[in-house]
Order: sequence, then structure tokens, then C-alpha cells
Amino acid sequence: MCCTSFLPSMRSLALLPLILLAACSVASRQPATFAPTVPAIVAPSAPFALSNWEMLPDWQTMDLHPSWTAFLQSCHALRNKPDWQLLCAQAAGLNHPDNDSIRLFFELAFTPYQVFNPDGTAHGLITGYYEPRLAGSRIRTARFKYPLYAPPDDLLTIDLGDVYPQLKNQRLRGRLEGHRIVPYFNRADIDRGNGKSRVLFWVESPVDLFFLQIQGSGRIELANGRQVKVGYADQNGYPYVSIGKKLIEAGELKPEQATMQGIKQWGEQNPAKLPALLAKNPSYVFFRELPESASAPLGALGVPLTGEYSIAIDPHTIPLGSPVFLSTTYPNTTAPLNRLMLAQDTGGAIRGAVRADFFWGFGDQAGNQAGRMKQRGQMWVLFPKGAGPALN
Repeated sequence: MCCTSFLPSMRSLALLPLILLAACSVASRQPATFAPTVPAIVAPSAPFALSNWEMLPDWQTMDLHPSWTAFLQSCHALRNKPDWQLLCAQAAGLNHPDNDSIRLFFELAFTPYQVFNPDGTAHGLITGYYEPRLAGSRIRTARFKYPLYAPPDDLLTIDLGDVYPQLKNQRLRGRLEGHRIVPYFNRADIDRGNGKSRVLFWVESPVDLFFLQIQGSGRIELANGRQVKVGYADQNGYPYVSIGKKLIEAGELKPEQATMQGIKQWGEQNPAKLPALLAKNPSYVFFRELPESASAPLGALGVPLTGEYSIAIDPHTIPLGSPVFLSTTYPNTTAPLNRLMLAQDTGGAIRGAVRADFFWGFGDQAGNQAGRMKQRGQMWVLFPKGAGPALN
């Protein structure tokens, strides 16, 4: 059960702007000091263990302004939820807070809990994703011949939570075959033209299309230079299978070569083998056009993602919208990457407790970072005071 001995009263939360104002006035004279809290509790049988701010690497020195911007985005989706109403209202009322004020806000309003895997380990896999740009066309041509599909008309989505409340947010996807509901077509079937899908665009590379589906959003650049944003709309119901692992198992690539860049290079060198490789991942993603006014891709939370400050998580463990402190390293290095992120997205390959996908933003540089990122990391979820997880 959640620990309540450290919870501020509703009155203290109501006075939060005054507390922050006081902090701002003294920040220029002396550094803020904070009373230590209880040490971290290692609870291998639970996904979360109560922690403290001192356990978060670089917490006292990092720049929190970009995290604050991403946090305000989360509030657009969470501000009507009971545990978030007051917090988001207080955050909206702070005009241009300085770094110490932002840090104090989080320390007064949240409690950090470290995330553990079912086996009790604290480290997990941190990968990266980004918003790619693909050349494309509204019509099929000799150059652009691979379809980017909208959700098919014959795709059925069954929300199991409507029948079994304990399966809330669990969905099955299928199609009608006579009077029976059967699994929807897999990737190989769809690539052969099965399903009643409308083509949004035609692109020139099946590998780039495949990775667009993994990223979940991107931009299609037309011949006139216009870039149209596309985002995740639906999926065919099959679990994600890593083709990088398949290439390693087949001896085609070494583990260190199984990056996005390495897989693309293999596809260019082995075009005859490529369809069979892609078919090993039966999962297929369908897209929709996004408004031109969209500032960034929309994550599963329904708010624009913030480059280098949004992550995709497994919502079965991490609540969508939550601040998550991530301690990992930069791609292919040992340089520390410690940052307060916002859990604003999900992904078919993101499964497990200590597991996250780091959103690097748009373009080639972001793609280079995302494609190489396969790091170890630790995670802490910041729960609103009084709304912490139940610990077993």
C-alpha cells in the first residue's frame, strides 16, 4: 500500500505557489536544501519500490525547463483526472518558473518510486525512436510503388474491457469470415493485397516503410516539397517480432550490427531475401494523416511528443502521462544520460517494467541516435502524493 506519512496536506498543496515564490526569492542568495527522506526500499516482488530524490542521478543540478514543457503537455490530457487536477492547475499558474522552483514543485507534489523487473533487477533495455521523413507520392509510379495504408474497413476491434472489467484496455483485432471472427491478415497477407485498405501514399522503399511502422509516425515529402505528417491509426493485432533478432539468429548480422542502419544496409544488399525477412514480423501498422498544424507527432497519450523528453513505455506498468526519471547512457557510449522524461507514448515492442523507448525527435540526426540506441537503464516513476502504487 502507498506510504502516507510523507504526504502534504491539501492546504499545503494549495499554498504551493506561495512556497515556490518564496523559493524563488531566496534562490539567488543560497542554494535550496531538502530534508532527506527514507532510503530506497528494494522490493523484488513488486514493480515499484519507494525511493527518494537523492537516488536520482544529477537531480539537483540538471536543467528541468525542457522537462517542465513536456510535463505541461501531459497536463493537457491529465488535468481532469482526480489525482492530477490540483497539480496541473498549480503548474499552469506558474509563469516562467526558474529551475529551483521547478525542482521544488516536483519534490512537493510527487514521490519517486523506482521500477523493478519481476526478477527483482533494476536495469532494463532503453531503445530509441524518431520521426522519419520518407519521399512519397499520392499516386503509384515506377519509383513509388509500396503502399502506406489507412486502417482497413474490414478490421474489427473488440474491447475486452466491455465484457471483462479486469481486462480494461485489452483489445482483440480480427475480421469476419462468414459468421465467425478470425484473426486479421498478417503482414505477408497484407503485402499480397489482402484486406480492404485505402492507400494514403506510395513510398519507394519497403525497408523505410517497415521502419516507419516501427516508429509509429513520420512525414511524407511529396514532389512539390510539401511534407505531410502521418501518425499511428491502428494495428492488425499481431505481436511485434524483431527482425534484427531474426538476422542475428540466422547468422546474417552480428549483434552490434543489428541497428536500424545495419538492417537497412542488409536490405539494400539482399533485396531478394527482404520480403521473407519482413514477413517474420506479422505485426502491421496503419496510419492517418495529421493536421498541418500538428507541432509534433501525437503519442498514445494524445499530446504532441517532445524531442528528447518523451518516452514510450509499457502502460501495463507505467501510467501514461507520468513523469519518469530515466538514468541511462547515450547511444553506443558510456556517457551518462540522466533526464526527467514524460511517459507519453506506447509501442508494440515496448513490453516490460524497466523498458522504455526514447523519442529523439525529427530528422536524420535524430534517426542516427535512435537507430544506435540499445542501452541499459534504470527508471523511477514520479507518482502524485497520495496516488502512489500498491506495493506487494
